[in-house]
Amino acid sequence: MSGNSLSEGQKAPLFCLPDHNGKEKCLKDLKGKWVILYFYPRDNTAGCTKEAQDFTSLRDAFETEGAVILGVSRDSIASHQKFIEKKELGITLLSDKEISVHKLYDVWRLKKFMGRESMGTVRTTFLIDPEGSIVNIWNNVKTKDHAQAVLDRLRSMKK
Repeated sequence: MSGNSLSEGQKAPLFCLPDHNGKEKCLKDLKGKWVILYFYPRDNTAGCTKEAQDFTSLRDAFETEGAVILGVSRDSIASHQKFIEKKELGITLLSDKEISVHKLYDVWRLKKFMGRESMGTVRTTFLIDPEGSIVNIWNNVKTKDHAQAVLDRLRSMKK
């Protein structure tokens, strides 16, 4: 774990954001379920598409474990709808246009790319237990096999 001010064992910051249907989703309403909360930079980019497709392909396994998958980016509700339709995604995407939840979870940070610095979303996943505590944080996620790693961790936590 590095670079994030949140830590495993602490309560996950509460938030409400609109989903891809414009319906408000609040973390507090998911008490009693495991939550996979993942932040990603942009709809329809290669890595973000792969990550969303991987979570979609494992959705039934996550649901069997009592888990909900929430993807969060700065994209608009309309962008999320197009992304879901185009890529046939089966997960919930939340729109954080104001980046308030990004900041709450400390994933809006200075990034370096090709020698230039700019603020952006650091690809990060949080595993939140049914009591609302963060039990695992993956920082600077590489998308390959990430969804499976999250599922494996969830299963090991439940044993």
